[in-house]
Amino acid sequence: MLQALDILKVAHRNTVEPSMNLLHMKEQHVPGSIQYVIRRYYPQQKWSGDDTGMLVYHYSASAPEENFLEMRYCTTGNKYCFDKSCAQCSEVPTQNCSGKHETIDVFSFHFSANFLGQFTHNVKLTNKKDEVLAFKHPNSFTKIFPVCSRKRVVLDALLNHSYSGAMENIFVNAKVQELLLYSLECLIEEKEESGFACKFLADESGRDRIYQAREILLRHIGDPITIKELSRKVAMNECYLKKGFKEVFGTTIFDFYQQQRMEHAKYLLYEKALSVTDVSAMLGYSSISHFSAAFKKHTGLKPCELLFR
Repeated sequence: MLQALDILKVAHRNTVEPSMNLLHMKEQHVPGSIQYVIRRYYPQQKWSGDDTGMLVYHYSASAPEENFLEMRYCTTGNKYCFDKSCAQCSEVPTQNCSGKHETIDVFSFHFSANFLGQFTHNVKLTNKKDEVLAFKHPNSFTKIFPVCSRKRVVLDALLNHSYSGAMENIFVNAKVQELLLYSLECLIEEKEESGFACKFLADESGRDRIYQAREILLRHIGDPITIKELSRKVAMNECYLKKGFKEVFGTTIFDFYQQQRMEHAKYLLYEKALSVTDVSAMLGYSSISHFSAAFKKHTGLKPCELLFR
């Protein structure tokens, strides 16, 4: 298993390596499946970082037995109570709990080529994701990406489940495969040069700017950014940016951004049990009514209706 500390260095915004106390570690190898490690840290200094994901693909033509795919994640904002007798806030930390501390949670999930081969057996390889799962992609790579609400929900479920024994193996295996599905989305399919209607996308630097724009949008879920600002950040003409984004991702910048905001809103309302007022403010809405209208348009429900489900 590769060291998980790499993802900590990537997620941490400061140049000084963070000093951490290891609070808890769980390592397990699900028979015939995955190997994973979950570490919970308590930062000795103030932590400044983002929830971050990393996909590591290792390929060796001369030593195929060493091929592997690994997912790494670093998430923040979870709570740990040092008071062992405080059973209540170990589950739902209260604001007045003196033993409550924010933690840094680090995950590593390791897949062998043999395990992933079951998903590509007798399957025609038509895209980069298939090639990676089948270990037919000829070059090793590391891809870093932000953690969307769907991935965060799965990671939180892996942290907080109550299963044990064989049931735990079944649960973990199912959740990690779900996480793998979402994580592979970072491998945006690169069309052949002749396949792009927008000629500037035939150049790799042009495509990179489009992918960069998507990542910037995800980082600004709670801090709305205009297309003009986005075009400046990626150094691309607004018209090119809008056309290129639509061709690469199949949706407009606005529709993509709204979908991601509403998915994150569902996570905050349903999983984190935050109030409609708090979620509206966190997502940068000027009024609750505007947020409620956007949420209902996306989900078919009012935010308050989701809370009672």
